[in-house]
Amino acid sequence: MVHPARGAFNAAFFAVMGPYIERKLRDHKRRVFADLPRTVVELGPGVGANLRHLAPGTTLVAVEPNVPMHPRLRAAAARHGVDLDLRERVAEDTGLPDGSADCVISSLVLCSVADPARVLAEVRRVLRPGGTFRFVEHVVARPGTTTRWLQRVLRRPWAWTFEGCSCERDLAATVRAAGFVHVDVEPYRIHSPFVPFNTQIAGVARA
Repeated sequence: MVHPARGAFNAAFFAVMGPYIERKLRDHKRRVFADLPRTVVELGPGVGANLRHLAPGTTLVAVEPNVPMHPRLRAAAARHGVDLDLRERVAEDTGLPDGSADCVISSLVLCSVADPARVLAEVRRVLRPGGTFRFVEHVVARPGTTTRWLQRVLRRPWAWTFEGCSCERDLAATVRAAGFVHVDVEPYRIHSPFVPFNTQIAGVARA
């Protein structure tokens, strides 16, 4: 369930902070979101941060349960010349047919879903054989590091503010265990004031 107040706060937060976050992540997004097909499914597109990586004329099937995000997402799609097929559903249950997608993308989404393993099972279900899941996510830091300590200390206020977002998930292991034919994962670190967010992965999983 999307909280009415925090849902609106997050829509505003990502609209304001989107350009800053994009500067931190753009090189990794450019790598994994290169050569996207003409129809793309995106889990949790939010206010449209990834539309810049889609060619004009692309159809985006946008699975976004946070309704306060929708007006900004629609406006961003219009600016980028992307045809938007907006679905008010959760990533665990997209409602899409089996084997109907060549590509699913996500960024900063698997941290906040209720069940990442179930989401990845849903991704595999909707992908055609040979289709790709392309992702950019923030993850748990290595044990014994200052970042890991801060993630543990801040996990509850962080999750409350960002609607269940966990800064303690080992999403690389979760993707590798999801049953994809091949998984390529690159771990990296960004430098920002949002320290629990600074340990990241980007990659491509093939169905």
